[in-house]
Amino acid sequence: MPRKVAGHGIGLRRPYYDEVLHTSRRVDWMEITPENWLRRGGERARQLAAAAERFALVPHSVSLSIGGPDPLEDSFLDEINALCKLTDPPFWSDHLCYSSAHGIHFHDLLPLPFTREAVRHTVQRIEQVKRRVDRPFLLENATFYAFMPGAEMDEATFMTEILEQADCGMLLDVNNVYVNSVNHGFDALRFIDALPLKRVAYVHMAGHTKKQDVIIDTHIGPIIEPVWQLYAEVMKRLGPVPVMVEWDDEIPGLDAVLDEADRAREITTRVCA
Repeated sequence: MPRKVAGHGIGLRRPYYDEVLHTSRRVDWMEITPENWLRRGGERARQLAAAAERFALVPHSVSLSIGGPDPLEDSFLDEINALCKLTDPPFWSDHLCYSSAHGIHFHDLLPLPFTREAVRHTVQRIEQVKRRVDRPFLLENATFYAFMPGAEMDEATFMTEILEQADCGMLLDVNNVYVNSVNHGFDALRFIDALPLKRVAYVHMAGHTKKQDVIIDTHIGPIIEPVWQLYAEVMKRLGPVPVMVEWDDEIPGLDAVLDEADRAREITTRVCA
């Protein structure tokens, strides 16, 4: 039976691989980026095994390219399946985007056109993923900085159509909603209310970076106050689902990351009381 994921977690990141295994502070669960652990032996394998012994681990990949034009890589999906068997998570996830085309990996998450054709294409690929990996699959709403041409619907409708037709869950990134709302000028809470919130399995929180007239989703903390306010409204709607704090660049140390997780826990406790 898959390990239970509940409460407030952080990412298993290089600067504190070993420190987090011995901390006395509360860590409810941890998220891992599979690309950092697949095909690794030696010290890296030892660290993963030690983390899996202490914490529930959830894989969150960044290179699936679920909406891309290239065929999905069966070898990658088989490795994800093997990782899921090893860590026994209740689900795994990637982003609603594309990250490769014509054999080239962009190392970025690029937006899909909000079209019916893109819905059909992505749903078919999700079905392939679900046949290959024996765990429920979640899609995360991604940030984007330009709209692909030819849109036939808005982002919330596009995501809802895919989640409903593919019958898969959602990873709701609150910071991504905030970043897109500021960059593209829409109401963040209205966007969230347009999503199928019953499908949300867990929530991401993160920081970002403001550069001139645009906000960049850098996952550099700390999380700013407007994002915390939006988070409180989200948790009122969702109830106490699992939450994970991302801090992926300019990481200041484990305690600072755990301070953010503690604040998320306090808000969840208060608004869901």
